[in-house]
Amino acid sequence: MRLSAFLLTVTLLWGSSMASAQKKTVQKREKFEYSFELPVYVEQLKKELTYPLAWGNSPVKNFNKWRETARKKVFECMMTPPRPAASFSMEVLEEEQREGYKAQKIAFNVNAYSRVTAYLLIPDGEGPFPAINALHDHGAHLFIGKEKMIKPFGVDQEVADDARQWVENLYEGQFVGDFLARNGYVVFSMDAPLWGERGREEGVDRNKYDIIAGNMMMLGRDLCGFMHYDDIYSTDFMATLPMVDKNRIGCLGCSMGAYRAWMLSALTDRVKAGAAICWMVTTDVQMSTADKKKENGGFANCLPGLRQYLDYPHIASMACPKPMLFINGTKDHLFPVRGVEDAFKTMHDTWKSQGADAKLETEIWEIPHSCGLKAQERMLQFFNKNLK
Repeated sequence: MRLSAFLLTVTLLWGSSMASAQKKTVQKREKFEYSFELPVYVEQLKKELTYPLAWGNSPVKNFNKWRETARKKVFECMMTPPRPAASFSMEVLEEEQREGYKAQKIAFNVNAYSRVTAYLLIPDGEGPFPAINALHDHGAHLFIGKEKMIKPFGVDQEVADDARQWVENLYEGQFVGDFLARNGYVVFSMDAPLWGERGREEGVDRNKYDIIAGNMMMLGRDLCGFMHYDDIYSTDFMATLPMVDKNRIGCLGCSMGAYRAWMLSALTDRVKAGAAICWMVTTDVQMSTADKKKENGGFANCLPGLRQYLDYPHIASMACPKPMLFINGTKDHLFPVRGVEDAFKTMHDTWKSQGADAKLETEIWEIPHSCGLKAQERMLQFFNKNLK
């Protein structure tokens, strides 16, 4: 009986292993048209990208008119916007006193469809204060969003532990928002669509959010566009707060947060200065078989048709002549240095053309894809110079 049981167990295990192996088998044809998640003709497509709306390529030679025209095209590619809320209707849900500042968990209407929770940090003393919209990263980690930027409270232990671990890994253990609040800034942070408390009822699944983006597209809306509109609307909300000096609002972020930061700086005049850590490159290098690079952010960097008109540094250049800080790393596996340098040069050419090159600070550090303590100190120095 024991031998029979043993043989049965072995048979079941073998059958299970075979079934598992069969599941892992990928069906492949001898001919194909896509490799490394790119079309095999990607280099031909890139040669056809002439960026006719870029500053210097555009027939519009007045800079303010060019920016207006370029912004209009970006908004067009963001598709139909979420309808603005009739009222922000802010409500304070919880608050706690921290060292040198007060932390609030608030709720407000970011648009006509979404009432969201967010964190707001308010320095001790008499305002109004300069303020920062702290835009969280992607990281293929959607369970938390705003909690990556501001130390959470009033949450379950899983959220608190996840936030602490994330900040240890990407931000050297320091919550960027709390660091800035201790140094005299009102700091706001909320979840982007599909992160944190704006995620799926069924739970986190990175493989599903591109499907959600496709379903949104079927409704005539672009999820990346919604993210940018929410960043604009939330900045408008910040400008209504009595403790905020509406003429001294900045924004910052790392990784996708950096992408959001320079997009926000380009698309609204409410932002007076922006800092972007570890997200800038050219499309030529980002989508490259030679560099083995491709876009991995999914919908978070997908505005239909925009690349037919403007590359990333051209869009960022719409922030000119306001002060901007960009830091990228030589050890950043996502953005090859040659693509970063090309993008920085394009932006400097724009700021120089407007006699404002001193306001554009671009730096390449010997760091990986991260926003450690030195980068946070550098951002504080930058904002102190330009917002205080």
